[in-house]
Amino acid sequence: MSRFSNLGHRLYQGEVSFDFVGRRKLWYSISGVIVLVAAIGLAMGLHLGIEFKGGSVYTVAKPGLTVSQAQETADGVVSSHPLVQSTENGKIRIQVSTEEPKSSDQIRTELSQKLDVPLDTVEAQVIGPSWGKQISQKALTGLIVFMILVTVYLAIAFEWRMAVSALVALIHDLLITIGVYALVGFEVTPGTVIGFLTILGYSLYDTVVVFDTVKENTKGLTKQNRRTYSEAANAGLNQTLVRSLNTTVVALLPVAALLFIGGGLLGAGTLNDISLALFIGLAAGAYSSICVATPLLAQLKEEQPEMKALRKRVLQHRAAAAKAEAAEGAAADEEPSGEEQPAGMVGQRGRSAGTGRAKGRPSTKR
Repeated sequence: MSRFSNLGHRLYQGEVSFDFVGRRKLWYSISGVIVLVAAIGLAMGLHLGIEFKGGSVYTVAKPGLTVSQAQETADGVVSSHPLVQSTENGKIRIQVSTEEPKSSDQIRTELSQKLDVPLDTVEAQVIGPSWGKQISQKALTGLIVFMILVTVYLAIAFEWRMAVSALVALIHDLLITIGVYALVGFEVTPGTVIGFLTILGYSLYDTVVVFDTVKENTKGLTKQNRRTYSEAANAGLNQTLVRSLNTTVVALLPVAALLFIGGGLLGAGTLNDISLALFIGLAAGAYSSICVATPLLAQLKEEQPEMKALRKRVLQHRAAAAKAEAAEGAAADEEPSGEEQPAGMVGQRGRSAGTGRAKGRPSTKR
């Protein structure tokens, strides 16, 4: 843990840096593949719950009744394939679609007879498809309003390029989450819709934190010639990297407990509906804020004329500095030091010095 904390400090100080922005083509390719797989799953169709497509639900309370026994009995009562699940309070829930020709009272009576339970212990609830249609419309309306408000807020608080990048990241997270739902065959219920809407807030929060740091790093950027906008944005992303990872891990731990323990081991269907959407959405949101939103923002900003001019000045400054450094290095290699002079030069200097002393002395020969 101390090493991870030390890494966060080094990232914030700029001693260590991961080039997320410079490798944006790699992240775009990965996102494209994931979204494509999710789109294929979505094209195969979502497994809509009875709240959306309509039908009837029968709840049976019988001690010792298993899901497999109830499934076998329900298959013999109705012609359409029913969905049988266990509920949190130990009851058996049987869902029948609207395509079933038998009436609700007839199905209820046959279930009580074949399961050998009193008729009043078989609860029936009929749901029309219009109710599910209203839920879908309201959820879609809420999503559109949320997207509009988020875009307006980010455009005012930051700028429109940040708003566009955040919006693309949100759509990216939604497509992946819905696509995974379609691929694994989980039932879409009102709880699932709640999970979908919840992940938008988490994803947006992570993106705004990164954008706020990027905004601080790029103030007065055009007045210097040391780094480009992409490099400044990448520095801001590295400064918030550990914080983003910590926030995501802390959020994923309880959701994973709900999904794998509550839903997997205990068989709580409602927990599965919400926790799977949250788990996939949180993971996708952390990835998109780091690898999609910020690289896309940098790409949009680099198209501005002033940022193009800045990049040109930075590259010229670095080329001049590299040329000057190379010239200094070459001069240092060519200039010999006093201790490394050739032997011939030392002898010549010695003879010259000796000659000078001989000329300066009076002759002792007679």
